[in-house]
Amino acid sequence: MTASDSWIFVVVGYAILLAWPVSTLGLVSFAVRYAASHRQAVVTRSLERGDGTPEHFWIIVPALNEEVVVANTVNAALSLGGPGGTLARVLVVDDGSDDRTPEVLAAIDHPRLTVMRRELPDARKGKGEALNAAYRYIAQRTAEDGVSPDKVVIGIIDGDGQGSPNILLEISRMMRDPRIGAVQVQVRIRNRHKLLGAVQDLEFGAIVNACQSLRDTIDTVGLGGNGQFTRLSALLALGDAPWSACLVEDLELGLRMHLDGVGIRYTSRASVTQQAVVDLRRLTRQRTRWAQGNLQCARYLRRLARSERIGITALLEMFHYLVSPWLNALVTVGLLGGVSVAVMGLLAGHPVPYLHSWADLATTGAVWFSVTFFPGFIWALVHRYRLRDEDLSRLLTAAAAYPIFLLLGLVATYRAIVRQARGQQSWAKTERLAEEPIAAPLHLPVPA
Repeated sequence: MTASDSWIFVVVGYAILLAWPVSTLGLVSFAVRYAASHRQAVVTRSLERGDGTPEHFWIIVPALNEEVVVANTVNAALSLGGPGGTLARVLVVDDGSDDRTPEVLAAIDHPRLTVMRRELPDARKGKGEALNAAYRYIAQRTAEDGVSPDKVVIGIIDGDGQGSPNILLEISRMMRDPRIGAVQVQVRIRNRHKLLGAVQDLEFGAIVNACQSLRDTIDTVGLGGNGQFTRLSALLALGDAPWSACLVEDLELGLRMHLDGVGIRYTSRASVTQQAVVDLRRLTRQRTRWAQGNLQCARYLRRLARSERIGITALLEMFHYLVSPWLNALVTVGLLGGVSVAVMGLLAGHPVPYLHSWADLATTGAVWFSVTFFPGFIWALVHRYRLRDEDLSRLLTAAAAYPIFLLLGLVATYRAIVRQARGQQSWAKTERLAEEPIAAPLHLPVPA
């Protein structure tokens, strides 16, 4: 590269650096101004297509060695009620636990609780297989009871999850439109008094919420592992095993539903809370699994591109969601490589054309620093404006730590590439933290 055309490298480099804060401002503007009005319009129009309001609710709780949290999760799920006093049935899939999970579950005596115990070698084949076993049980019970699968909704709440009291009412409201086959609710973090918990709540409560709200307007909402609710009829259309062995079986299920033309909505008016991973090593491991699962879902890119059910705007967003983590990883390597070469050139007394002096390097570093920290502080303000349940000082502390969280995500992405290349698929489960017990709900009658 000559000195005369080095400006191209500089412009491209700065454009890449500035793209993130600029896109952040655009997403923030959308999330604050337009999401709620669009959601209300969607719900208002729903009854024009008929009344698909659910009448029966099942909550599946996949449990593998969840002795510390499963009692609270089950008691919270049993307390959930839908429209007209409808109560949820809870199906816990004990996937071969070898801790005290079976004893904890046996101590919960409730007519709306069913425990499905899976033994080796059938057990421990992944969360997807556990969910499929529960789904087949519910489908059989539904058929035996003569209930229309269009009126049955299956919710997934993880072993540490707890739904907000209005969650089934909100799901019913969103599913009045019979074309809506699934709803994803907002995810929040309970143990956000810890720094890593606060950063993850900043991620879920502000950033992910804004992204899902945007996706709600263009029909590309993704399903999460916690807080996804699907109509039984939509699952039946996918066959005997709607969930796969993919490391992010939730994301893949959402993609399959979009390919089938099933409507998926997102709501922040109800939520499910979960525990944050507050150990850096375990958090890196969790994010590596998510990144590897994202890589596995790249096989759907061709089918998405060929689908006549997915419009161009939705297709571009899905491509961005599936590909951008890997592009970001590659771009970061390129930028770091360029800066490293520039530093070596300055040290050797032969500066490269695009960074002529230490002053230029310092200016670039200042821009990089500002670009890295700016979005986190903006999202902290959005979190405070929307939710108003956290001190601004704690949110700003989380924002200051957010760049380290992003660096951890890059490390997880690189590790995921290596693991996928080696064919490594096994994972240790995420550890849980003990919490104050939740009171068991009253033994109200089993719904007909």
